[in-house]
Amino acid sequence: MNNKIALISIIIVAFVLRFFQLGSNPPALTWDEVAMGYNAYSLGIDGKDEHGNFLPFAYIESFGDFKPPVYTYLDIIPIKIFGLTPFAVRFPSAFLGVGTVFLTYFLTRRIFYNSNRKELYALSSALVLALSPWHVMLSRAAFEANAATFFLVVGIWAFIAAVSDRRWLLVLSAVSFAISLYTFNSSRITAPLLAILLAVIFYRQLFAMKKQVIVALFVGIVLTAPLVPFLLSDKASIRFQEVNIFTDLIPLERSNQEIVNDENAIWSKILHNRRLVYGFFFIEHYFDHFNPRFLFISGDINPKFSIREVGQLYLWDLPFFLVGAFVLFRKREGKWYIVPLWLLIGIIPAAIARETPHALRIESALPTFQILVGYGLVTVAFFLRSAVTKKSFRRVLLAFIFFALLGNIFYFQYHYWKHYPRRYAQDWQYGYKESIEYVNQVKDQYETIYVSEVLERAYIYYLFYLQVPPQEFRETVKLRRDIFGLIDVEGFDKYVFSRSVESEPVKDDALYINKPDRVPKNVRILKTFYMPDGTIKLVAYVY
Repeated sequence: MNNKIALISIIIVAFVLRFFQLGSNPPALTWDEVAMGYNAYSLGIDGKDEHGNFLPFAYIESFGDFKPPVYTYLDIIPIKIFGLTPFAVRFPSAFLGVGTVFLTYFLTRRIFYNSNRKELYALSSALVLALSPWHVMLSRAAFEANAATFFLVVGIWAFIAAVSDRRWLLVLSAVSFAISLYTFNSSRITAPLLAILLAVIFYRQLFAMKKQVIVALFVGIVLTAPLVPFLLSDKASIRFQEVNIFTDLIPLERSNQEIVNDENAIWSKILHNRRLVYGFFFIEHYFDHFNPRFLFISGDINPKFSIREVGQLYLWDLPFFLVGAFVLFRKREGKWYIVPLWLLIGIIPAAIARETPHALRIESALPTFQILVGYGLVTVAFFLRSAVTKKSFRRVLLAFIFFALLGNIFYFQYHYWKHYPRRYAQDWQYGYKESIEYVNQVKDQYETIYVSEVLERAYIYYLFYLQVPPQEFRETVKLRRDIFGLIDVEGFDKYVFSRSVESEPVKDDALYINKPDRVPKNVRILKTFYMPDGTIKLVAYVY
């Protein structure tokens, strides 16, 4: 009963940290969030995405990107219930974030099934994840990676349960791994690798349950087969070419220069072979994700994934992480090896990319970090209980640990609620909502409304906040495709989206929305829109 109460308390904490003021902090919606929200809104009306594709399953096309579709489909019901709002758009991520905390408890119990401390390991791991700044921040925005992590955790938990005592859960594992492929791009690497790893580890158990294996394989193949043509297409390679290290010419140029410096010596051509150079580049990027500053001090440089005041993990987590990793290898309880192998696989997709370390691309490694911290926390608690015999001193040590944790949590929460929304509003594309609300009030007074595209992706914000019926958008949209086949929306209805609004025709019946530094002289300013820190973001004016 006490364990149930503890678990329920942890879930309540996780729920509050992820759902409290979900629609207002982060302070605005990114264009990816808005795109997923509007496409879910469109699919919920007539089963078509913004461009009229009926029930797209491989990808959803939006402003030059081909997004995995699962998160958008998950958004349909919340938007039906709560309307086209930031809260509704972020609801699936927050909900699945809480679900991941809940599943981490059961997963950890399965991993350490033969330990008499398995309940404590499970509860502490779930608590660490519930409080984690990394997981809290990624659960409070519509990040596809956060949804994919939930499905990966389901897949691993169901697999372990299946080879232990609940065989038919193997089918659920196959379904969950397959869904993750349609949820986030990094999962298209981690999910197959994790599935193969588990199959290799538990091949004996799988051999003894042939019926379930055949059904699971069949279901997995049926679910993933429709995705294969897209993965082999040019559309899938566009984004990969933009971000992967193997299309970065800098290592190649460095390699060629070293060979020239060595006067084209044979040994230099071997030593500076581009394959070796890219291999070292991959290794360097891989180990960037173990940088203590990234993990424990300041976190990801992208403020969407970190407040920049604490690491992806708390500094308080560091000693318990080290103790947990060390003792895990020493004691080797249960299926302990799953944790480090999962962690190592989860980092691979991010190591292939140019920007490292990257908290979002390695979210598939969660909750392994938190399990190690939770494992270390329980280990230290038992060590103090046995090594420190004087109760008063032991209580002082435990109180110190508790208040250190509480201080770390308070520091994160204080900065997240007090400073973060003002300091990083720009990174969340703040400014569109307020200007669009004004435009909506006065739009009937003008024949044309010119909107600056300097902020980028303006059209999707207008579709979202004006709740433009998708059929109306499709009938009036003006778009073009570039040489890569990517869509660029130039306007719809009376709205024109331009990167140089100040160069558009001067009309008496037109309204102009532009950045303050681009507003022409001799215009009449109607409205000024501000950032949370008081700086001017946009200006509405007429000639």
